[in-house]
Amino acid sequence: MPYEWEDWALAALLGIEPYEVWQALDARRRWPRRAVSATGVPVLTVWSRTVAGRPLIVAVYQTTGFTWKVIGAREMADDELKEFSRWEETR
Repeated sequence: MPYEWEDWALAALLGIEPYEVWQALDARRRWPRRAVSATGVPVLTVWSRTVAGRPLIVAVYQTTGFTWKVIGAREMADDELKEFSRWEETR
């Protein structure tokens, strides 16, 4: 599925490189989860790891057809990482 970036979303990455976001989105093992943004917009979060194993959550939303916009990414919090690790064990 094609992903696009808004300039503001790229500029808002803190401590995460764009290539890491791409790796997380392209990872073989991804855990898609529905969520709601801080502004109330329904989004899809993709929980996965980079090639180096860094656990990230990437937020995207569908614009048209199969196109998705990346609106943010962050490293998983400890409790999220525990939950994700349990999910990984079942896959």
